[in-house]
Amino acid sequence: MTHPAQGAVSGILNIRKEAGFTSFDVIAVLRGILHTRRIGHTGTLDPAAEGVLPVCVGKATSLVEMLTDKTKTYETVMLLGVTTDTQDTTGNILSRTEEIPAEEEVLSAIRSFEGTYEQLPPMVSAKKVNGRKLVDLAREGKTVERKPVPVTLSDITILSVDLPRVRFSVTCTRGTYIRTLCADIGEKLGCGACMESLLRTRSGDFRLEDAVTLDDVRRAVEEERLDSLLLTLEEVFADLPALAVLPEGEKRLLNGNPVPCRMAQEAPEGAQRVRIRGLDGALIGVYRLDEAEGVWKPDRLFLRD
Repeated sequence: MTHPAQGAVSGILNIRKEAGFTSFDVIAVLRGILHTRRIGHTGTLDPAAEGVLPVCVGKATSLVEMLTDKTKTYETVMLLGVTTDTQDTTGNILSRTEEIPAEEEVLSAIRSFEGTYEQLPPMVSAKKVNGRKLVDLAREGKTVERKPVPVTLSDITILSVDLPRVRFSVTCTRGTYIRTLCADIGEKLGCGACMESLLRTRSGDFRLEDAVTLDDVRRAVEEERLDSLLLTLEEVFADLPALAVLPEGEKRLLNGNPVPCRMAQEAPEGAQRVRIRGLDGALIGVYRLDEAEGVWKPDRLFLRD
């Protein structure tokens, strides 16, 4: 059996995280499968949650922050009439009632959250306050002051209703906590609510129907077809014009310095961002045009092996 050489693998894997795994667990398993430590995920999912988790490998780890910022879509089941200390059904029950409002009132309350609202990050979350994760503080029995954060829900679609449960999808900005959304809806209705399940169906351009499991990756490595699962850096930036550097600009390019326009091929008219390749054809980075100085300045570099 052959394995990828250390540092040889670069690209993005669209992983379908399974329930019971933390996002860090996924990274740990992939490090063992791919035999490289340069791996990073693009947005934490709770252990009980499932769905899309784009994972950057090798040179692509420089894209982690960029991909984490992307809009995401979730499917969730909200359980009305129950509140917990974690805002989901894994926590300790704080209150319970069978007095659930009528379906029309419930759906109206859910839809009222479409748009931008101020959301208070839950204590059981990976968000950091003064350098420490809230979840770690919560495990120590501590509660700290948090500031509400504006989040935008661009779309809420009701998928099914079987009170006290409602299944709906949410498309939202980075940093939105669906468990908190469920709790906020329950508070507005006066009966309380918590999240029963969570499935991330999209993260940026990565979709659930294209995601692969850890076992899929393991088999691909054993069968020497890992490339078929990887989205390459060239594919990520396929919408940008590709330029090759001229021989006199190669040294500047490989040192990560700005490249004078005269030291690279001519870009298409109006191009402000391009991907520049070295003389060997390898993608070195994404560059942005500085017209005043007449140079291409590095926007994102992929120099490390």
